Amino acid sequence: MNSLLLNKAAKPVVFLLALLPFAWLAWGAFTDNLGANPAEHLIRSSGDWTLRFICIVLAVTPLRVMTKTPALARFRRMLGLFAYFYVCLHLLSYGFFDMGLDFGDIAKDIAKRPFILVGFTAFVLLTPLAITSFNRAIKALGVKRWQMLHRLVYAIAGLGLLHFFWMRAGKNNFGEPAVYAVIIAVLLGWRAWNAWRKPRAAAARPVPAAVRAQLSK
Repeated sequence: MNSLLLNKAAKPVVFLLALLPFAWLAWGAFTDNLGANPAEHLIRSSGDWTLRFICIVLAVTPLRVMTKTPALARFRRMLGLFAYFYVCLHLLSYGFFDMGLDFGDIAKDIAKRPFILVGFTAFVLLTPLAITSFNRAIKALGVKRWQMLHRLVYAIAGLGLLHFFWMRAGKNNFGEPAVYAVIIAVLLGWRAWNAWRKPRAAAARPVPAAVRAQLSK
């Protein structure tokens, strides 16, 4: 599996697969095949794909560790940028189709409707992650600060889920948000468990004889 993932063709294949939802939406818009309300379909679908890509990004590390395939890590940056691409498409679709790109009305709508405010906050938090998803940014920030910044993805996942839940709550449709809630809870729970387990595992390791000898002096 690692050899396949390290193949030169692997990244272009993943890129094309990640672009398929956009191509499908673009084709649907071009052929007038997005249903009775194309604008709503485009807004909803781009939002759905944003949340899906956030879940995929969060799944990379657990899958890498559990399947012992370190090569999976090389796709995380690209997948994260696709999450940002789809959230930009989501925001632009809302601004253009729902609000007619009237920035004053958009600002008022964000302030007035909590679920839009939550979604916009997630977009704002995701922006610095996208901007710093390059090697130069890592060098400029330093690895520790860069890692701390990119832990914002956990908060973004929660805000994205809340935005989705709040939006569906108006129609009493909680089935799909519940599925995403379980997925995100499992992915974040794995991280919490792993973080808790590491110090305990380190504490349980026997102290080497050389170290014991130094401590006894």
